[in-house]
Amino acid sequence: MRRLTLVVAIVLANLSAGAMAHDEVLKKKRNQNPPDVEEVKVWGEARDSASAGYTNPSSLLTQEDMVAINSSTTEDLVKYEPSIVIRKRYIGDSNGTLGLRGSNMFATARSMVFADGVPLHYLLQTRWSGAPRWTMVSASEIAQVEILYGPFSAEYSGNSMGGVVLIETAIPQKREVHVDLDYFSQDFSAYGFNDQLNGYKTFLSYGDKLGDLSIYFSYNRLENDSQPQSYYFDQDKNHSDAKVQQQFAKAIPVTGLIADKDVFGKPAYYFGDTGVEQATTDNYKIKLGYDFGDWSALLNVAYEDRNTLRDATNSYIKNANGDRLWSGNFTENNLWITIPAARLGASELDRRSLSTGLRIKGHLTESARFEANLSDFRILEDNSRASSHALQDPLFKGAGQTTNYDDTGWQTLEGKLVFSDFGTEGIEFITGARYEAYELNLDVFNSTNWRQGDNAGYTSRSGGDTDIAAVFAQMNWDISERWDLALGGRYEQWESKNGYFSRKNPTTTAFELVDLADTDRNQFSPKFSLGYVPADEWLVRYSLAKAYRFPVVEELFTQSQNYSSVVQARPDLKPENGLHHNLMVEKQLESGYLRINIFTETIQDAIESQTTFLPSGSTVPSVTTFSSVDEVQTDGVELILNRYGLLVPELDLRFNLAYTKSVITDNSTVEANNPATVKSIEGNNYPRMPRWRGNLMATYHATDRWDLSANLQYADKSFGRLDNTDTAEQVMGAQDGYTRLGVKTSYDLTDNLEASFGIDNLTNEESYVAHPWPGRSYYLSLSYDL
Repeated sequence: MRRLTLVVAIVLANLSAGAMAHDEVLKKKRNQNPPDVEEVKVWGEARDSASAGYTNPSSLLTQEDMVAINSSTTEDLVKYEPSIVIRKRYIGDSNGTLGLRGSNMFATARSMVFADGVPLHYLLQTRWSGAPRWTMVSASEIAQVEILYGPFSAEYSGNSMGGVVLIETAIPQKREVHVDLDYFSQDFSAYGFNDQLNGYKTFLSYGDKLGDLSIYFSYNRLENDSQPQSYYFDQDKNHSDAKVQQQFAKAIPVTGLIADKDVFGKPAYYFGDTGVEQATTDNYKIKLGYDFGDWSALLNVAYEDRNTLRDATNSYIKNANGDRLWSGNFTENNLWITIPAARLGASELDRRSLSTGLRIKGHLTESARFEANLSDFRILEDNSRASSHALQDPLFKGAGQTTNYDDTGWQTLEGKLVFSDFGTEGIEFITGARYEAYELNLDVFNSTNWRQGDNAGYTSRSGGDTDIAAVFAQMNWDISERWDLALGGRYEQWESKNGYFSRKNPTTTAFELVDLADTDRNQFSPKFSLGYVPADEWLVRYSLAKAYRFPVVEELFTQSQNYSSVVQARPDLKPENGLHHNLMVEKQLESGYLRINIFTETIQDAIESQTTFLPSGSTVPSVTTFSSVDEVQTDGVELILNRYGLLVPELDLRFNLAYTKSVITDNSTVEANNPATVKSIEGNNYPRMPRWRGNLMATYHATDRWDLSANLQYADKSFGRLDNTDTAEQVMGAQDGYTRLGVKTSYDLTDNLEASFGIDNLTNEESYVAHPWPGRSYYLSLSYDL
């Protein structure tokens, strides 16, 4: 924390000095792009990076800001923005969840991501399975990214409680070919694993403008080997228990156990890990844009083919002959541990997805315009296969278990009208309607051949649908030069239907499906925002909003059971009920802005998933349940400084620091129902919500061809559990704080060829986000434009 405080002091001192010493220089730079950044056009609305908007506090990234970032995939571009965390465990991770403000990284249904109007957020599942489908858009095609914080706009549903990420891509204005060749490498060492892990990315795109028709094609391939994602341990068994004594009477003597602790600080003995995870992703993209008069249309088709293979698990223990052992009961120095048969098993994921989106917009009259967005996302295949034993285990006979998604995806349809000078000058009126339909079906079954994934009998089945229909309206009124007002509301009708889950009848061999009753709810969410300009270059804005976040299919219906875990859903969950406030004070600078946001939000019936944390040697599967916390109160302050030309015209800086206190203020419903068994969690910190978070990006434009950049990410420790008992740090399963430093340099070798080199986690800091964060990572990139 001391290092971060020093950074804040230096930044604010430089702000003051720069404003006085370089006032005339900065006046010339105001609202200008750096000279070597080409201006691009976007499919949507191009925004000024200093714009604050009518309702939501916002942050905007343009291509000039992105030069400081070592970006391999799209989610990298937003990871330094205020009050954001991206849980990206490695390059190529399919579980890059997004947390915004008071919504933690596993509250994925409280954030939204759009690319050219097409939803990338995944409102079928939550936690690690609910990560946005970032790979449906490539970092190389992005022109700008805007983040809206909170649900203060009537245009977005309650899934915007955390915020909305709006990605806009570039429109080809001429024939252009772009090629990226990237190489990355990571040093990683933890427990019994130590290796250098490498990866590659190849991106090719072609764009052209043929009269009124714009065409764009791209192909992106990413291959990467990750560090192990899980490290397995057991705790010493109870030596005085007669059953345990009998169980370990024939335990095999071994060596190689690594002594450490678990997240609760208890002694733990690590016996293996999941090994290198090989991730391969192929993405194909087609965009067709057409202009006809005052109207334009964009067809957007993206296809993803992903494979993740984990078939080289590691066992740390050996017998007297030096042979590695993979399952059974073992003893070392009077310690007794167990490795269940499937714990060091292999796994493979095959996933194919197709996203189609159509945006149409244009002017009906001089003062009225219309926009429609249609989207369809289909999971063509999502099949995970796991072996019953480690592949090296002599007991392995080829069997396994398969998890398969069938008839899963979503469709959305939205129409919006925008009227300027509505009734009188200075009033903008926005109204529209939106419909969304989601379906998820999940089957888990045994397989005689784990790689083929044949169905040898179900272990669980579940699924269902949710629909939501909404109408919204918002008035933005410039009352005078000093005052503006926004009033809005959103009415939503939500329905869950066709829900089912499986249940084994203990008296028969039947495998039954239980149908669940359909449910529906209606909610209205009012919005209010008032802006005041007390003096030139100052702005004060207060925003207030209600928001309801309805449960997603997984939370309601998914009941699954596999080798290591059981998931129990809750069809009776109520929608999360949020009341949100934000007070923004902003000072426009000659080239940038200084902004403070003070925010508070109260979420009632907050939906949270918790998993029983068991030693990896437990033969009992962990249980994940969805439940409601009666009330969570979050209060926070953000300090944001974005400045072009700090001290000298060549230095650009983006800095933000956030303090967020998220506390469970009421859990009386659950605790009243279970007074003898439930320990009160009222007053506890909400999981995965660090008190302090900060980011810094600085770029020095040494010449017209050469950029030098540095960045910093900081967060302090948080908890992963509602009971706040996971206090240990730098162990598998922990929610660690971190201070990560990065550097990058880019150089234009020719007018068409650019080379860049960068390092993330420069100090090779070891930290965990339940799974290990990446170690020191190197990036080398060549980019060619024709």
